[in-house]
Amino acid sequence: MTKAAHRHAPAWLALFCFIEASFFPVPPHPLLGLMCLAEPKKAVRFAVIATLASVAGGLLGYGIGHFLYESVGTQLLALLGLTESFPKAACYLREMGFWIFVAKGATPIPFKLLTITAGFIAMPLGTFLVASLVSRSISFMIVGILFRLFGAPIKAFIDKYLGLVTAAFIIAVIGGFAALTLLDGEDSRAASVCDTATMPG
Repeated sequence: MTKAAHRHAPAWLALFCFIEASFFPVPPHPLLGLMCLAEPKKAVRFAVIATLASVAGGLLGYGIGHFLYESVGTQLLALLGLTESFPKAACYLREMGFWIFVAKGATPIPFKLLTITAGFIAMPLGTFLVASLVSRSISFMIVGILFRLFGAPIKAFIDKYLGLVTAAFIIAVIGGFAALTLLDGEDSRAASVCDTATMPG
């Protein structure tokens, strides 16, 4: 908590969010949460920093997928254990584009997988930026706003019930991911096509 309130903490948060969006395996959410707990009045500011830095980092991931996929992207995906997920991600982005990024805000899909894949399939850059901003806002801004509004009570609650809060969060994330698989219409059609995808093509 002391380090989270350090004057350099926002810079570290921006760095973690930037690199996590393209290649770093550790998510920045724990650092954001600690910073919001340490200084609830600055929670929205921290969330804005996290959102913008993550979108900027997403552009690096996009560039890797678009320009350096063969030389860097394939090795990076392998190191992150995302090679098998890549064909499906490419298929879903082609089929659903913008909405996959929006849905990412409520699922455990790695953001770096989407950014690299978006570059690989040459997703329109404007669409990519707007979709990334929406997705990252869902992940970060809601947290910042809640801590700004209810900082002290939330901190006291988490201090006492951290284990239960963590378990509830994991259940909610898994539930959100499962709910997405039950959507019908275009989502079902995309799922039927993409579940069997084996090559990014």
